[in-house]
Amino acid sequence: MHDLSIQISSNLINRLAEDDEKLKKRTKKTKPRVPREPRQPQTKVDQTQIPDDSEKQNKTTGSGWPVPPPMFLPLNQPPYSATAQLDPIRAVVKESENVVEKLRKQEDNMVQEVTQRAKDLHEKEFKIPEQKPMPCLVENNACMECFKENVKDVTKCAPLAQNYADCARRVRQLVKSSGK
Repeated sequence: MHDLSIQISSNLINRLAEDDEKLKKRTKKTKPRVPREPRQPQTKVDQTQIPDDSEKQNKTTGSGWPVPPPMFLPLNQPPYSATAQLDPIRAVVKESENVVEKLRKQEDNMVQEVTQRAKDLHEKEFKIPEQKPMPCLVENNACMECFKENVKDVTKCAPLAQNYADCARRVRQLVKSSGK
């Protein structure tokens, strides 16, 4: 069917609130209205009903604010009931705090143990192998120095190169004999 909507502007609400105050004062004569520019509606409310003025007057004060319902508080409360109910709760909370403290200590011990085991495993698995000295290093260095000094006449380095080759041959023979 048709969707009906009611538009209520803040000016209308203010005027209605002022009308309640003016009714308590004296009524004024109505003045003829002067045409004004039409105003844009500020708020839209879909399918709302406006309550009766009699209900509005019963629930609101002169300023337009609703009157809160009366609040009744008990006069006498027995003091023993609160502490009697709180004592078992406090005991459970204390016990829970003790359990939490024990768990924290246990966690700290486990963290230390796991950290130590991780360090041990790391050391075992990723241990750097011992460096073996390069065989014939002295002969190699002497031969290279000779080649650098005698770039134009490398034949002067023949005895050093022969020493280096002999050393390399001896090392190969040792490796073959120890491998069998």
